Amino acid sequence: MRPYIPKPTFAFCHSLLASRLLPSSAAAAPRPLLAVQALLTTAGLLPRHPELSLLALNSLLRALARRAASPSHPRLALALLRLMLSPASPLPAPDHLSFPFALSAAAALDGPDTPGAGAQLHALLRKGALFPADHYVTTALLQLYAPRPELARRVFDELPRREAIHYDLVIGAYARAGMAAEGLAVFRAMFADGVAPDAVVLTTAIAACAQAGARECGAWVHRYVERAAPELLGDAFVGSALVSMYAKCGCLEEAVRVFDGMPERNEYVWGTMVGAFAVHGMAAQAIACLERMAREDGVWPDGVAVLGALSACAHAGKVEDGLRLLKEMRRRYGVAPGHEHYSCTVDMLCRVGRLEDAVGLIRTMPMTPLASVWGSVLAGCRSCGNVDLAEVAARELEKLGAGADEGVYVQLSNIYLDANRKDDARRVRKLIGSRGFKKVPAYSAVEVDGEVASFVADDQAHPRRFEIWEVLQLLAHQMGQKPVNEEETLIAFL
Repeated sequence: MRPYIPKPTFAFCHSLLASRLLPSSAAAAPRPLLAVQALLTTAGLLPRHPELSLLALNSLLRALARRAASPSHPRLALALLRLMLSPASPLPAPDHLSFPFALSAAAALDGPDTPGAGAQLHALLRKGALFPADHYVTTALLQLYAPRPELARRVFDELPRREAIHYDLVIGAYARAGMAAEGLAVFRAMFADGVAPDAVVLTTAIAACAQAGARECGAWVHRYVERAAPELLGDAFVGSALVSMYAKCGCLEEAVRVFDGMPERNEYVWGTMVGAFAVHGMAAQAIACLERMAREDGVWPDGVAVLGALSACAHAGKVEDGLRLLKEMRRRYGVAPGHEHYSCTVDMLCRVGRLEDAVGLIRTMPMTPLASVWGSVLAGCRSCGNVDLAEVAARELEKLGAGADEGVYVQLSNIYLDANRKDDARRVRKLIGSRGFKKVPAYSAVEVDGEVASFVADDQAHPRRFEIWEVLQLLAHQMGQKPVNEEETLIAFL
């Protein structure tokens, strides 16, 4: 019969292992893994209780993988796994629960373009038949490859049995990479595979619809929830995703209807509704929500909700309302202004050409202004033709490390051109070329018959570019005419 090990002793073993393997500095413990075997033996786990030793090591792997604030912690997790894999080691071999923690550590270390440790673990898991058979391993692999959706999709396609979490991870990976349409294709395939989406998958899919501007697809998801799982309409995340999706797709009335129909609304839901009004520049309604929260649901605004109201003021040009809100937000709502609130207010002032007031507000900020603040100033300088302040903003952005963004120099070059300072503009353009900057082009998206089409300016590779050019020529011709009345305009357009 195995001797009983009290829980306090077992917990003490865990904390002792963690204290030895999580040094405050690399110099404090140059070879911390040497203590593992001794500690397990001293605690009575080796050699009499190998299963408890494995449990302790898995707990330690988990703690190390989650301490990603320091790169040494995930490295220690992988080093511990190598020790467990070694045939010469007396430690127990890792099981199917060990590898997900190791994959989390690899995800913390690998970059999006250098999946070194993660790729090695993937190969090891394939060789050991844990992939694609084990649920925990496959889920951890999808999380590892989330920054690279093409690799996540490859793992997904190899799964013999897919669950809702697998679809969610792939849809989210596509959406974060700006490939929302591909993510929605995976969501549609989910129904063909006979897998019912849960609240998490629905939230991710609705967010992808909002990103792609796929209103019809988002409305279909809404109808599906109403029919198959109406209780989820009261879920804070599903409901908020629907509100945000409808607002971003231009259907504010539908967003309000979903919001009003929710049985319980917390600060997150209210913040989403404030953001919906902000998207449409409805400052009065957004600020009114801050007062309605406490009156209707007993909820106080947080920093996100106040930021949404400030953004609404910026979009609507309600400068005085925005300045008043920034000044009174601490007293009225108990929310201290953060950098994002000051940044939004600076942007609001720059939008209406009040650059001196914006600079004055920057001087009063209790924290160091970051790139978002000076970026707003630089954008405002072009509208107002203020070259001197633009040069100051560009220098501040350079100090903050934002000089690696081509957009800063393009803005400055355009400001020089507007001021007829062609030599300075040419100098900045040469700087862009010498540093090898590459700017990702912005694009527009529109949904037609359930399919999302995207366009970039002067697109020479679009498969239907000749049709697009013909329509543009037709529209240019129509706009060049001068119709007699409104009815004639409509007939000519149709």
